[in-house]
Amino acid sequence: MAEKVGTIIRINGPVVQIRCNENIKILDMVEVGDFHLVGEVVRLKEDVAYVQVYEDTTSLKAGDPVYSDKVPLSLELGPGLIGNIFDGIQRPLEKIKAQEGDFISRGIHISALDREKKWHFTPLKKIGEKIGPGDIIGEVQETAQVKHRILVPPQIPEGILVSIKEEGDYDIENTIAEIDSNGSIYSLKMYHRWPVRKNRPYRQKIDANIPLITGQRVIDTLFPVAKGGCVAVPGGFGTGKTVVQHQLAKWSDADIVVFVGCGERGNEMTDVLANFTKLVDPRTGRLLLERTVFIANTSNMPVAAREASIYTGITIAEYFRDMGYEVALMADSTSRRAEALRELSGRMEEIPLEEGFPGYLPSRLAEFYERAGRVINLNGSTGSITVIASVSPPGGDFSEPVTSHTKRFIRCFWALDRDLAYSRHYPAISWIDSYSEYVDGIKDWWNSQTDGGWMEYRNEILDLLQKEQRLQQIVKLIGPDVLPNTQKIVLETCLLFKNAFLQQSAFDEVDTFCSVRKQFLMFKAIITFHKKAEQLIKQSITIDELRESEVYRGIVRMKSYSEQDLGELEKFVNSIEQQMEKSLK
Repeated sequence: MAEKVGTIIRINGPVVQIRCNENIKILDMVEVGDFHLVGEVVRLKEDVAYVQVYEDTTSLKAGDPVYSDKVPLSLELGPGLIGNIFDGIQRPLEKIKAQEGDFISRGIHISALDREKKWHFTPLKKIGEKIGPGDIIGEVQETAQVKHRILVPPQIPEGILVSIKEEGDYDIENTIAEIDSNGSIYSLKMYHRWPVRKNRPYRQKIDANIPLITGQRVIDTLFPVAKGGCVAVPGGFGTGKTVVQHQLAKWSDADIVVFVGCGERGNEMTDVLANFTKLVDPRTGRLLLERTVFIANTSNMPVAAREASIYTGITIAEYFRDMGYEVALMADSTSRRAEALRELSGRMEEIPLEEGFPGYLPSRLAEFYERAGRVINLNGSTGSITVIASVSPPGGDFSEPVTSHTKRFIRCFWALDRDLAYSRHYPAISWIDSYSEYVDGIKDWWNSQTDGGWMEYRNEILDLLQKEQRLQQIVKLIGPDVLPNTQKIVLETCLLFKNAFLQQSAFDEVDTFCSVRKQFLMFKAIITFHKKAEQLIKQSITIDELRESEVYRGIVRMKSYSEQDLGELEKFVNSIEQQMEKSLK
């Protein structure tokens, strides 16, 4: 039972000042007022504590009591997370709707995990074995796709397993095992609590050298991200940030997806939730919902809770990483979280820096991104968290503080271009402004999956795109007719590459996902066409003849090949040079 630790003396929006006793600490979770609104202590000054409240503070008044269990804001981690929808402080929204209706009552407290549901527990350890932090003592088949591994909490010391339940059905409050550590007995349940702001420990961080395959050609081929990497997706309004994240959540080859809607519009989150109930995982044929956790904190919810939702998402991601899973975390959008920091900083009367953001903005961003990575867990398994975070710079200005500071902590940058988006070119990822520093680490993987030419082809096409950008400046001034054919073919190949390869429809059943093999075959086809066209241009073949050739039309149609027809596509790619020789000479 929470005890009274102070009384309210001042209220300034989501920031509440309380007169407190000496037992309260920074980051302690408190319950404010008679409604028991959830908050967190963010500053202490003598006997006054500043509390960041994660709910609407309307009707609070000076003199109202404040309670605390004197523990930090923590999550419940155990079976029941997958397929569930939580708000920023891990309250289950579906349960709240069933109990309260369409609106969340202030101060409502519902356990994040179902206490009544029974799970079929299978023990993996025997009595007498030595057990340490992070070890897997059993498992639960949470969904058809996810085996939930029951972990020894990291704070439990090493000891001897003195009891463990037999295989059977238990609820999460049942004690399933006991550990004897130097005479002290620790009881284990199927769930445990963990502070959201504290990194979960691991043995060692390892190199990120395996790509996260997304099925999006512009990403996988030109600007790939490794499992365990960090990506920023900046773009102005309407450029497709949310669409990119939706596609990656649907099609990336991560084992677990954690989708955090951090201050975005409610209709966008609704669209995600509505789609995921029907989407089928292409790898398993099962629903994608069976490997996804949702954190929904939309723009009409309390601003302060945006800060908590980011930490809630990354803590859940770390928990599944510790089981040995590859986790993809989608954060939409980190700019909304930064706006929450700016508002709270202003209400606490801190000195602002550029554009009103607090001076600790970079450190808060770093705290979040550093929790990504590929690691060897405490139990010896390998897991990863890949963070894909959208950024919403006002007016698409990438020099604003959130975007510029974010670039310091990430190694992959997918810059969304307004002109591409407005011309209906999706994904609208700019091939000029984007970059990936993971290429050297994952090139061996790509070469092992293809005939070894991936890196060479990638360098060639990026070089062509750079040349095309310079040539377009000339074309704008004097027109394309004055260019020699050797330069016209560069423009033509790049146009073909943009339309036949980079542009990808999320609404086309065949084109929405592109496998590694299909991507490489399409890539190879365009590079082969360009090299052969350069030879034929020198033999007086015109650009119009190349454009009207059967090979050119075949390359444009490559998107329509299904994954079952890749044998036919490979035959076409291997015959390009011969067909061009035959038809154009």
